Amino acid sequence: MTRDEALDGVRVLVVEDDHSMGEQLYRGLTRAGCDVDVVGSAADALAHTGADLILLDLGLPDGDGVDLCARLRQFTAAPILIVTARDSERQRVVALDSGADDYIAKPFGFAELLARMRAVLRRSRPGADRGIISYGPLSIDLAGRRVEVAGSDVPLTGKEFDILACLASEPGRVVTREEIFDRAWDVNWYGPTKVLDVHIAALRRKLGDASLIETVHGRGYRLRKP
Repeated sequence: MTRDEALDGVRVLVVEDDHSMGEQLYRGLTRAGCDVDVVGSAADALAHTGADLILLDLGLPDGDGVDLCARLRQFTAAPILIVTARDSERQRVVALDSGADDYIAKPFGFAELLARMRAVLRRSRPGADRGIISYGPLSIDLAGRRVEVAGSDVPLTGKEFDILACLASEPGRVVTREEIFDRAWDVNWYGPTKVLDVHIAALRRKLGDASLIETVHGRGYRLRKP
């Protein structure tokens, strides 16, 4: 597994009393680039500070995970992703109502777990609830389809905006050319693929910093880290 650029450096607290599962999560998340702490009890979870994201099992030796979720939510805004073998609809509803941001049932694929982590982190970014993506000097108003760089409006064509919004949805991650075509055009696009390069060149010119959008040869493009 290679490092996941969207999760690189993210501080993850894993609350899991199963030692084997905790070790698996630690190894996998560390390889993905996360800074991981694993604790096995509600008391240790409550004593921990500084997490950017919390993976929380519901079956803990010293308390109910749903109650712990509600208590954690009182003092942290970090996304909480429930990771548990309990998979009833009622359990999911109760957990989400207690303050969890998402819920994944064991067993699960690790790629799905990373995707859900990226998703809850995107939603937790300032402005996400208002449809605004802020990333370095960029501010992208998804609803108004407006872009600013360092507070100045940048006029973009519709396709340029769609491409930039696609890249900004997971900043730092390499977005493949195929993904961009699927999201900014549609799955039925059969025209020349060079059209993407033309739009990327125009975006770089309009944003005023050619290095803001990085080319990853043989793979696609990404927004560089600010």
